[in-house]
Amino acid sequence: MPTRRVIIDHLTIGVSDLERSRRFYAHALAPLGFEELGPWSDARREISFGTKEASDFAISQEYEPGGQLHIAFAADTAEQVDAFHVAALAAGGKDNGAPGPRPEYSEGYYGAFVLDPDGHNVEAVFHA
Repeated sequence: MPTRRVIIDHLTIGVSDLERSRRFYAHALAPLGFEELGPWSDARREISFGTKEASDFAISQEYEPGGQLHIAFAADTAEQVDAFHVAALAAGGKDNGAPGPRPEYSEGYYGAFVLDPDGHNVEAVFHA
């Protein structure tokens, strides 16, 4: 089977009740081998799920349910993150976080954030 590059690093969806949604996803995702991994940041506004190797999915009260989404695309280098930010702004995106290290997320995390035309938070991230 050919190797496929992962292009989505992680996905966050907005929920109205973090605890209620935590219980739902903890149960619903268990048969798939995913477990609750805890918050992504010190602010504890979200709860992530996945495997010990990859916390690819999170629920958050930071985003409106049924509305704004957060999606992070995987980059191969920090330079690609920088280029993503420049290109996204040139294409009409709004800055939502300049390129740089994000040690509050994890060691070696380098990301940049923009809002797309519909207000969705789009990120490029490189894990050093």
